[in-house]
Amino acid sequence: MAEYFELHPVDPQPRLLRRAAELLRRGALIAYPTDSCYALGWHLGDAAALERVRRIRSADRHHHFTLVCASLAQVGRFAQLETWQFRMLHTCLPGPYTFLLRATRATPRRLQHEKRRTIGVRIPDHPVPRLLCADLGEPLMSSTLLLAQDSEPLTRGRDIEARLGHEIDAILDGGDCGIEPTTVVDLSVNPPRLVRQGKGALALLTGG
Repeated sequence: MAEYFELHPVDPQPRLLRRAAELLRRGALIAYPTDSCYALGWHLGDAAALERVRRIRSADRHHHFTLVCASLAQVGRFAQLETWQFRMLHTCLPGPYTFLLRATRATPRRLQHEKRRTIGVRIPDHPVPRLLCADLGEPLMSSTLLLAQDSEPLTRGRDIEARLGHEIDAILDGGDCGIEPTTVVDLSVNPPRLVRQGKGALALLTGG
């Protein structure tokens, strides 16, 4: 059964985050809160955890996974950033946006879109993923906690435990963070293409 961590949503307990980071380094798959839905998270280099996520989410090789970063410096290591792309990320992040960018050689091929060689990146405006990435010292691979048979993401810790308690290793309960997913924008093309309208306001993307 998954370990269950009850976290303060604004000031999460450091000892619990350190424990979660330790589990991730050892190959754990976790559920954690963001500024836009709960998500599944796992260590960047963990191929076995990635396959568990594919199975849980019924995701094929063309599914875009997301690299959750603590800063734009981390984004720049794993995604190619031209000046206009950097400016857009600087304007919108941290916040409820996911940007699709061309991956660099530092990004494992198994994490990239199989045909386009792109990776989703985001910096959530939520203390749990921000501090968790700080404890890890590197980005966290992530996927929205939306199961194939559901129309909406799971958003309560105890519901996640009931549905996935035997399939994941830890649940970081930071309270209800809603069911509206991120706004997804493809920045691997110019002009940018809106892939999904979500929680992030479009005005920031258009300068309005």
